[in-house]
Amino acid sequence: MSDSLMVWLAIAVLLFWSMGAYNRLVRLRSQGLVAFAALEGLLNQYLELVKTNCPDAGEANAGPAARPEQDAFSAAWAALTAAAEQFNASLKVVHAQPLKGPTMLALGTALETLRLSWSRLQNLPADLAGPALPASLQSQWEQLASQVDLARAEFNGRVVNYNEAIAQFPALLLAWVFGFKPAQPI
Repeated sequence: MSDSLMVWLAIAVLLFWSMGAYNRLVRLRSQGLVAFAALEGLLNQYLELVKTNCPDAGEANAGPAARPEQDAFSAAWAALTAAAEQFNASLKVVHAQPLKGPTMLALGTALETLRLSWSRLQNLPADLAGPALPASLQSQWEQLASQVDLARAEFNGRVVNYNEAIAQFPALLLAWVFGFKPAQPI
């Protein structure tokens, strides 16, 4: 074989390998985006659940002589509403820039704040009207939380696979050339 044929053969092998590696990186990144889209749909259900069940300010604090239990109830709902607004803002930013490190960290923090606010409301003592949260609402939240946890684990697994792929040596060069950046799990 001539030397020029060997050179062309090596160039062809390198070209086809790089096309395959590039396609793999694109596929892994898109799998992460698809997993996030599924997670985002579930996270939006948290917001809908809070929005549809939040009592009006007048309903939560009826009368000028409000009892301390009502004040605690109102404060807990106000904290939950504020956490939901923060979570919604973080979710919108992540929707515009999915897989980016700082935005995903902010979303994770907002999610934990929302869950903590829900827990605080859930742990309020019951009064004569019953528990602060109806059992059906608590059941909806717990069901949604388990679905979110599964989708979150799926998303985080996809992110780990993508990050491992762009960190491997030969693909690392392509990731650098084409601007593939590491993603951040939630």
